[in-house]
Amino acid sequence: MPHVSHRGAIMPDSPIRKLVPYANLAKSRGIKVYHLNIGQPDLPTPQLALDAIRNIDRTVLEYSPSDGIASLREKLALYYRKFRIDVGPEDIIVTTGGSEAVTFAFMACLDPGDEIIVPEPAYANYTAFAISAGAVIRSIPSTIETGFALPPVEDFEKLITDRTKGIMICNPNNPTGYLYTQDEMDKIRDLVKKYDLFLFSDEVYREFCYTGAPYISAFHLEGIENNVILVDSVSKRYSECGIRVGALVVKNREVHDNVMKFCQARLSPPLIGQIAAEASLDVDGDYMLSNYNEYLRRRNFLIDGLNRIPGVFSPIPMGAFYTVARLPVEDADHFCKWLLSDFEYEKQTVFMAPASGFYTSPGLGRNEVRIAYVLKKEDLAASLKILEEALKVYPHRTI
Repeated sequence: MPHVSHRGAIMPDSPIRKLVPYANLAKSRGIKVYHLNIGQPDLPTPQLALDAIRNIDRTVLEYSPSDGIASLREKLALYYRKFRIDVGPEDIIVTTGGSEAVTFAFMACLDPGDEIIVPEPAYANYTAFAISAGAVIRSIPSTIETGFALPPVEDFEKLITDRTKGIMICNPNNPTGYLYTQDEMDKIRDLVKKYDLFLFSDEVYREFCYTGAPYISAFHLEGIENNVILVDSVSKRYSECGIRVGALVVKNREVHDNVMKFCQARLSPPLIGQIAAEASLDVDGDYMLSNYNEYLRRRNFLIDGLNRIPGVFSPIPMGAFYTVARLPVEDADHFCKWLLSDFEYEKQTVFMAPASGFYTSPGLGRNEVRIAYVLKKEDLAASLKILEEALKVYPHRTI
């Protein structure tokens, strides 16, 4: 019998999806499961996007250009300029979701064995994408005690070797909801400049920043314009994860041309998804403001509720729609599985993502979970009650 690849063998399970079979079994027993494990918004997709799909006037659903439909790239350039990101359609490559943008960025910039430094906890699939490219993640821990602020620059420099090719950030952050400050972004810029590194910047959640401070893009950092590769997606801001449309934005022509080879090899991004995405870019400000205010209400309600449960702590996330919470348990992986397989409260339970899967350093995040506040307030209230009752009877509670 032939052996599978080493690459596939070391690919990590998704901390977001690995407990899905247990959730499905719970549902088969008649248990209502509240999904706080995945960033799937419940807010409505823009009507403009739905109408654009319903009213497709084509006799053939053809391939699109490998870098995406020109009119979509033109609209994206206008969208970015609202955030002082000065790029043109020629700098934008439409991808099959933000995931493909990260994968192609790694494939185009990194050789097998090259290293990238990533503050952790981090979006778990970055590791999977790096493995696909043969690259190595060198993680640098942030802590819940500091609200997951950027680790000291000195800690970054300790990890830099002749194999280091880049730094990867997510701002606002998934899974922590942390929003990098101007000072922190300036320190990242200085590192990128000093060591001539790539800066891979995932900015999918830019619409959801809950402070009065301005949103800071990697493209706002002076002097490293040719080092920046920005990753974007329409999934979260327009509640249309299923259309699988993202973007890779880069001014560096060598990187752009390298990425395009991978784009041509996979032919084209989804045509119907691009049609919906282009229509979504015409939404008015009321749609975005309504979504923003709703997530802000949910954040405030959830964080207050979590910190009222004995033994639970969550810092206040300043962006995105996630938080990482510390629980009074030894092993959050076991606890999250137990919630689905062995516990119910009034025929209900909750599905959370164990935070250990967002760390690559062994042993970190063992008593933490990531929670996505993508459900309405009533469902969050029910979830908080379930969590509180579960912790009262969980056999491996620590305090």
